[in-house]
Amino acid sequence: MTFADRAEALGHFFQRAGEAPRLVAYDDEMGCPLHNALAALEWTSAVGILQDTDLIHAARLGGETAAAVVERRREGQRIFLYMGPRMDAPPADPYEGSLLFDEPGVRAFEFAQRVHAVAHFLRATQGVGGVLALLTRRAPELRHVKRWLGALFSDPAPPVSNVMLGGWFATGGGGVLFLPAVKGDLFVYQEVGSDA
Repeated sequence: MTFADRAEALGHFFQRAGEAPRLVAYDDEMGCPLHNALAALEWTSAVGILQDTDLIHAARLGGETAAAVVERRREGQRIFLYMGPRMDAPPADPYEGSLLFDEPGVRAFEFAQRVHAVAHFLRATQGVGGVLALLTRRAPELRHVKRWLGALFSDPAPPVSNVMLGGWFATGGGGVLFLPAVKGDLFVYQEVGSDA
């Protein structure tokens, strides 16, 4: 579906998403570019950085750098991992998170609370091109994000910008609202899944 009005497009997106886990662009004018999203998700899964059962709380998948906050279970406890580029500023106060990995250009931290992990993500990326799990009871699972983005990009579609304003990803389907490619173009909403 296409929409000329931003509010109408977002209203349709949230109505179709219902209670499904969703990601919403931090900057709703810039959105989240998806040009390299599938390749980045497959690569990080293949080398073991991300796991299919990870819940995605924040992500930025740029052409040169990527960062993410994921939730995992360890010994019955929820932990939040930030993985992404190094920062010049101090990356985290000792009470917020513990350093897991530190290599040239990349760091990983473990946090006990989501708020500290997401705050660190926003400090590291300034939110540019990022998405956050907002207005939802649960963050989307990585396996569903990969599955439904792959299906969206494999089907013939109308010309879209590949810049996501919002996306929902559930077991039975997914939907993405794309920003207009240029001012004056339409918002495009696409949905795939068992009932689409």
